[in-house]
Amino acid sequence: MKRILTGLVLTVVAGVGSLMAQDGHYYRDRDVRHDYAERRADKRDIRHDEARINRDRHELRRDEYEHNYRAARQERRELGRDYRDLRNDRHDLRRDNRDIRYDRYR
Repeated sequence: MKRILTGLVLTVVAGVGSLMAQDGHYYRDRDVRHDYAERRADKRDIRHDEARINRDRHELRRDEYEHNYRAARQERRELGRDYRDLRNDRHDLRRDNRDIRYDRYR
């Protein structure tokens, strides 16, 4: 009887270990569809940033033409923020392109 109970307990313990290994933990962060959607969102954000930069550059030229230097300084600050945002978005897009299949750089 002791041998049967010991064998049963060892079988259950071994089964629990293999069940824990098969819980899908390895595949949880490997959703390629999510990566493609994130990449499309990054491209869309880059297009919006480029449009905002063009609009700010036009406003900067207009303010400098009208000698409105305070507004021109504000536009330069906004352009700096927009260029920084564009650089960060491009970096994010490159990182998403790099690990689209492997998901190892998180």
